Amino acid sequence: MALTPKGKELKDLDLDDLLSKLTDAELEELQSELIDPDDSMIPPSDRCRYKVDKEPTGPFSREKLLDYLENKAKNEKDWDESKPYSKEIRGKKYEPKEEVKPVVQDDVPLETEWDDVLAQATEEELVDLAAVLGFHGMLNQPQYHHAFVEGKELKGSGGFLGVAKYADFKIFPDEAPNSTDVEDSLRKVKGNDPTLKELNLNNVKGISVEQLCEFGEALRTNTSLEKLHMANTRSNDKVAKAIASGLLKNKTLKLLNLESNYISGTGIIELLEAINANQVVTEFRVVNQRPQILGVKNEMEIARLVHDNTSLLRFGIFMEVRGPRVQVTDSIKRNSDNLRRGRMGEEIVLPSVEETPSYLRDKSKAQESVEKNNSSVSYAAREEPVDDENEDE
Repeated sequence: MALTPKGKELKDLDLDDLLSKLTDAELEELQSELIDPDDSMIPPSDRCRYKVDKEPTGPFSREKLLDYLENKAKNEKDWDESKPYSKEIRGKKYEPKEEVKPVVQDDVPLETEWDDVLAQATEEELVDLAAVLGFHGMLNQPQYHHAFVEGKELKGSGGFLGVAKYADFKIFPDEAPNSTDVEDSLRKVKGNDPTLKELNLNNVKGISVEQLCEFGEALRTNTSLEKLHMANTRSNDKVAKAIASGLLKNKTLKLLNLESNYISGTGIIELLEAINANQVVTEFRVVNQRPQILGVKNEMEIARLVHDNTSLLRFGIFMEVRGPRVQVTDSIKRNSDNLRRGRMGEEIVLPSVEETPSYLRDKSKAQESVEKNNSSVSYAAREEPVDDENEDE
């Protein structure tokens, strides 16, 4: 039950009597306190706390009000700024402090007990003294080498030359361009010249793609060439396909260098498949190709082909994925170990299926043929070129 401040119950009070005792100002204040400004049922004039006590002077006219405001805006003078703008700099002006320069008396001679000794010392002795005192910045390279390594008099520019001096650069002559006769070399490869054991076409300018393809196709009938270098000859996948077709029949080529060309991952896979056909090539280099990223799928296929190969001892290639890269390294190491075992007369060890990664377990035809004829494979014989006549016997 509600109680008043004096402890009386609310029902015992006479509200009408209480309201009759309030003044007009108190009644108006009470009315404003009891009105809810968010109640939409109350008229807006009652909800607004601002009350105008002035009586209206006439009827409301919107046009007259707009005319009055417009005339007042035109005739009324603009307000003056409280303070006109003026450029001024606040704070103290920066003034640098004057540096006190030390007084140097040049006229006073500085004499020491070492003046006579240093005046009579030779240039070689001064160089040795600077090296002993740790003034290595005052020695150039020939002086330092003379003081600590050679221990003899420098030829030409010997003596204490100071920090601003430098040794003369050694000028080496530029490497002569490759002067290999392309036409004559192609004729020898096609004619199976027995004197042509190594062909170097690296950095040959002006050689066409058609000529490079002819070199690859000529490998089909050639039985003398053992090393073929074709680095930086702008070879592409077309040239790689021609060389791969020649390697399917060739059994004498041991080194193939195709670095710094435009061969893609597909071309490298075709070359490896052709190399695996006869298992003769021991060194294959295809690093620094124009499409540097081979792709995960191509790298996995390359790793599988190298895993099936038992002749590769050196394989130059850039692989981005770690798994295939490690597998290629292990396969090359396995071939090197088997070569040593064959030379020592030990048993050849091939990796088991359990140790092979899952993406390499699918055996290709080359791997099946290698395992089938594994007992007849001689790793020690790879150091000598293969002879077709001996092979037939």
